Amino acid sequence: MPARLDGSEKQVRLVIEYDGTRYAGWQVQPNGIAVQQVVEEALLSLLGHSVRLVSSGRTDAGVHAFGMVACFRTSRGLPEQAFRDGLNRYLPEDVVIRQANIVPLDFHPRFDSQGKWYRYTLNLSPVRTAINRHACWTIKKPLDLQAMEKAASFLVGRHDFTAFRASNCSAKTTVREIFSIDIVQDGPLLYLDVRGGGFLKFMVRIIVGTLVEVGLGKRPSENVPLLLKHGSRVNAGKTAPPHGLCLMEVWYGDQTPCTVPLKNNLPKV
Repeated sequence: MPARLDGSEKQVRLVIEYDGTRYAGWQVQPNGIAVQQVVEEALLSLLGHSVRLVSSGRTDAGVHAFGMVACFRTSRGLPEQAFRDGLNRYLPEDVVIRQANIVPLDFHPRFDSQGKWYRYTLNLSPVRTAINRHACWTIKKPLDLQAMEKAASFLVGRHDFTAFRASNCSAKTTVREIFSIDIVQDGPLLYLDVRGGGFLKFMVRIIVGTLVEVGLGKRPSENVPLLLKHGSRVNAGKTAPPHGLCLMEVWYGDQTPCTVPLKNNLPKV
């Protein structure tokens, strides 16, 4: 049954994990089912009234999340754990609430964000994967990981990323700051961990596509500074497939983002 009114409005912050395979992205839209829509429908069932989620951003069709942050307001009286567990009873198997916390009413999941961590997963096996087919991009040819690390180093810092955004990106400014790009190998899997203050549409996927071309020897590492300087999307790499991308974390205030150690001197595979 819906929770009873307790007379005071509160804001609840959710950390949401989802497999984006069957969704048209995070944001509600007319051309397909969205993760936001599914969570809002679960909230209606739990609370007995409709709410609109305000999120830390959006993910595209097929992109996954381990740490999407979204908030809603309600006057229904529930303890924090009950918000989490109650919502999970109404959600499908590919969406789950990992955390639910009461936060101040002036907290904004997007504008108060200090940064985001995206992980792109490559499968370097010569054989495609069946179990993880919706969560990685298979590259069957060897990659020069040291060349990729060198190319990635040019992207760290505050730059104009015009060359690394979708043609229909509507952002008012193309200047963004990347805090770090770590390339970490785990058996046949290669993780590209990109942390930054904010990202343009398709930015991480275009970065990955460009770094893969460097790894395949299709462009030199030194080409990356030229892309940043001249800002031509047509000269950058292909946009990597969406299913390899996952929003791992959004952090706020004094929170320290999770870190993955950078392995130097990675061998060719």
